Amino acid sequence: MKDRIKKILNDEIEIHELSVEGADAKYEINIISDVFEGKSIINRHKIIYSLLNDYIKTGEIHALTIKAKTVGESDK
Repeated sequence: MKDRIKKILNDEIEIHELSVEGADAKYEINIISDVFEGKSIINRHKIIYSLLNDYIKTGEIHALTIKAKTVGESDK
């Protein structure tokens, strides 16, 4: 599932850096992309949730921790 999450996010978002960790339907996503520029934390999470919604509905993803930053924020 980790590879599937990575592929979905890479296909839909221009990513600077991405890591996905976890197992047993519980995953942590650390993502750096300028697509998050000017967006609140909630809206950043909504972007990720919308892309993974099918897997959340089926229970393949039960818990998701998201750390979403812009490239500028990651340098700090």
